[in-house]
Amino acid sequence: MEYFCISFTHKNTNLALRERLSLGDLAQKREFLKLIAAKDSILESLIISTCNRVEILAFVRDTQGTDKHIITSLALLCGVDYKELMRRADIFEGSGAIHHLFSVASSLDSLVVGETQITGQIKNAFDFAKEGGFCGENLALALHHALKCAARVRNETQISKNPISVASVAVSKARELLELEGEEALIIGAGEMAALAARHLLQAGGRVVILARSLEKAKNLSQNLGAKSRFDALDRLELYLQKHALFFCATNAAAPIITDDLLRPCAFRRYFFDMAVPRDVLLSKTEGVEVFAVDDLKEIVQRNLALRECEAKIAYRIISAATREFFKNLSELTLTPTIKALRLLAKQCADEQLARALAKGYLKKSDEEEARRLIHQVFKAFLHGPTLRLKNLQNNAQNFTQSLEYLFGLNQGENDEIH
Repeated sequence: MEYFCISFTHKNTNLALRERLSLGDLAQKREFLKLIAAKDSILESLIISTCNRVEILAFVRDTQGTDKHIITSLALLCGVDYKELMRRADIFEGSGAIHHLFSVASSLDSLVVGETQITGQIKNAFDFAKEGGFCGENLALALHHALKCAARVRNETQISKNPISVASVAVSKARELLELEGEEALIIGAGEMAALAARHLLQAGGRVVILARSLEKAKNLSQNLGAKSRFDALDRLELYLQKHALFFCATNAAAPIITDDLLRPCAFRRYFFDMAVPRDVLLSKTEGVEVFAVDDLKEIVQRNLALRECEAKIAYRIISAATREFFKNLSELTLTPTIKALRLLAKQCADEQLARALAKGYLKKSDEEEARRLIHQVFKAFLHGPTLRLKNLQNNAQNFTQSLEYLFGLNQGENDEIH
């Protein structure tokens, strides 16, 4: 059995390709997980899809052909060339997959190192896969440890102090271009990313208008933001495009919602910050219009990375330790039933031999309890060393337990805990 991960991120794919792989629609995600599950050796799987990454995490019986099957399924569903995906994919197996997962959860692999949204995105990915019956206790255990590791990184380093996100980076870039004090910006969308952008704009002294497909969601977000926020219907977008200079877009739309045909010439410069994948903004290069997509914010991201580099070194040490701890825990979970079964078998053998000795008169009835204690001490002492060495096997635990079960004829399902 093995953990397995295929990763597409801002490090190995451009925005255009990530858009095609995004699987923003829940039905698409479900179909993709069904395609993965068609391979018998893939026992559990989930997909994490955000603006900067697509991660496919799996628990497999063996890794042979797993990468080809997953990438073929993704290429088929997204209409992308298989060879292109295979060439770009980062593929991790075993401890490498767990280390990568822990790095992702701890936001060390993010475009914006230290951003805090990723933990919620991981939880949502797990909940979705679990509800669909695509993952179970093995991925649950890995994600539980990943989130524990992320919490340690947050608590023991400064990497997530003054939390940074794509939204905060976008607003930071906007501050370089415009005086935000008193400026009213248009926020298109009412989800988490849109809310973050709105809050950062308000903190910078600006005001916001929330436009969303659901007027109720736009209203709720606006009310939560306070007096310097108002809301309106998304079908009035064209009107706002001619009156405002600053736009932040973060919807789940499958196709761009701001296109050339909606824009009219105006006397001021307009700035669009597109935080969505797939992109919300598709505009031709025109004088007076500037568009910043996710990957265009890398200059600020690099400054952020430099500031956090020392903290990242500490965080990676935590991740390495957490990876070792995970496999130690996994080894113990794998071995414990076998160890209990082996101890029970020894106890049963000792009890049978003691009963036979009593029946044949080799022992007096008055000596039974003393003899029982002595025999049990002997087999406990005999098994002590092998038990400790078994617990240190870690990655090889599964092979050894199978060998022990075969050699001693252990049936774990019938064994009870020894006290």
